[in-house]
Amino acid sequence: MSLSLEILKELENKLLEEQKQLENELALILQPSFDGNKVVAFSEMGSGEDENASEIEQYTDSVALNSSLEKQLKEINESLLLIKKGVYGICEKCGTQISQERLLAYPAAKTCTHC
Repeated sequence: MSLSLEILKELENKLLEEQKQLENELALILQPSFDGNKVVAFSEMGSGEDENASEIEQYTDSVALNSSLEKQLKEINESLLLIKKGVYGICEKCGTQISQERLLAYPAAKTCTHC
C-alpha cells in the first residue's frame, strides 16, 4: 500500500516545518567563526572559578544540543530528498512500505516498526 498524494504532501509539509524550526533553533546556539563556518557560541560570564565552571557546563550542553539538532536536521533533509526521488516511506532495512501511521507520527522514519 503506497501513500496517497494527499498524505505524502502532508508529510512533506510536516518535514518542511520541522526543518525550519530546527534551523531556527540552531541559529540561536551557533555563531560564525573566523573561517566562515558556524560553531557553538561560547559566552564568557566572568573570571572566577565558579563562573568558569558555569561557562564550561553551558558550552558542553550547547555542544550536545547542537549535535542532536544537526542529526535531526540531517534525517529530515534525507527524508525530503527521498520524497523528491519518489522512494520515501520505504524501510531501508527490509524494503517494505513503512506504515502510514508510523510516518504520520515520525515523518523522518527510515525503518518499519518490525525492523
